[in-house]
Amino acid sequence: MITTNSRRGRIALMVAHCAGMIDLVALPVWVGTLVAHYHFDPQQAGLLASLFLSGAVLASAGLAPRFLPDTARLEAALGFGVAAVLFGLACLTTSFALLAALHALCGVAAGAALSATHGTIARTANPHRMFAVVGMALGVFAIVFLGGAPQLVARFGGAALFQIFAGVMALGALACALAFPRPDADEARPQHMPRQAIPRAVWCGIAGIACMGLVQSMTFSFLERAGSDRGFGVEAVTGVLIALGFVNLVPAPLAALLEKRVLARSVLLVGPVIQALLVVVIMSSPQFAPYAAAASVFAAVMIFTHTFAFGLMARLDRSGRAMAATPAMLMAGAAIGPLLGGTLVKTWGYASLGPVALVIAAIAVLCFSRLPVHAAVQPKETLA
Repeated sequence: MITTNSRRGRIALMVAHCAGMIDLVALPVWVGTLVAHYHFDPQQAGLLASLFLSGAVLASAGLAPRFLPDTARLEAALGFGVAAVLFGLACLTTSFALLAALHALCGVAAGAALSATHGTIARTANPHRMFAVVGMALGVFAIVFLGGAPQLVARFGGAALFQIFAGVMALGALACALAFPRPDADEARPQHMPRQAIPRAVWCGIAGIACMGLVQSMTFSFLERAGSDRGFGVEAVTGVLIALGFVNLVPAPLAALLEKRVLARSVLLVGPVIQALLVVVIMSSPQFAPYAAAASVFAAVMIFTHTFAFGLMARLDRSGRAMAATPAMLMAGAAIGPLLGGTLVKTWGYASLGPVALVIAAIAVLCFSRLPVHAAVQPKETLA
C-alpha cells in the first residue's frame, strides 16, 4: 500500500496539488490570453476564470463532507482525467458560450480531484509540513509555467494555453492513478467511528481564507494586464512573472521552518493586511520598480499564510473533511475575484482594486481573530 510517508505517495500529492491549484499560478496568463488572443473584454475574461473557480467550489463543497480515504484515489485520477479531456476540447473553439460551459465543467472535475488531494494531506501526521512540501512543488511549477507559457501562447496562439492546461491535468491523472497514497494514520485508525461536527472556529478560518482568495484572484487576474496597459512592455512584465515564480519557491519551505517558531494565528492576522497593501502598490503605481517589487512577492504572501492556516485548521479538525473543502474555501472567494476585478477595472480602472482589497482584508482579519492561539491535536480514538 502506498502511503503519504512514501516517496511515490509524496510525489503524487505534489503533482496533484500543482494540477489542482493551477489557477494560483496561471491566472495572469489565463486572463491576459483571453483578452489579447480571444479579444474578450476584462469582464468577459474574468467571468470565464470565475466559472472555472465556481465549478471547483461546487465540487469541493459537495464532496468534502463525504471525504473518505478509500475513494480518494479514484476521485483524484478521474477528476483530473476528465479535466484534461475538457481542456483539450476548449482549445478547439473560440465561442464564448462554449468556453464558458467548458470552463465550468473543468472546474467541477479539477475541484473534485483537488478536494480528494487536500483531504488526504490533512489526514497525515503533520499536515502543516506536508502542505509546505506540496507548496514547494507549486513554486517549482510556477517557474516552469510562467517562464514558458507566455512564449508558447505568443508563438502558437491562445489555444496553446488550453493545450498546456490539458497536459498538466493529464499528468495529474496519471500520477494519481499510479501512486496516489492513503494516509499513514489510517492504518491505526478504527474504520467505523462516528463523525464529529467540524469545530466552529474552523468555519471562521474558512471564511478568512475565502476572503484572501478573493483578493488574490481579483488582483492576480489583472496583474499582467495592469503592467502591459501602463506601457511597461511585454518583456518587462514577463520578467516580473518569472521573478514571481522564483519567489514562490520561498514561502512554503519558510513556513515549514517557522512552524514551531511562529504562532499560526499571528501569521493569519498579518497576512491579509500585507496582501491588501501589495494590491494598492501593484494597481496604483505609475512606475515599474514598485509595481515589479510588489507583484513579485504577491502570490508568496498567500502561499505562506495558507500553509499556516491549513496546518492550524487541520489540527482543529482531524477528520480531514474541513481541509477536503480547501478548494471550496480558497475558490469561493476566488470564483468571484476575476469577475469582480474585471468589473472594477472596466468601470473605474485598475486603482479601484486597492480600496476594495483593504475592506476585504479587514473582514479576513476579523474572521482569523476567532481562531484559537493553539490547537491541540485530538487523540486518535476520537477521530472521525
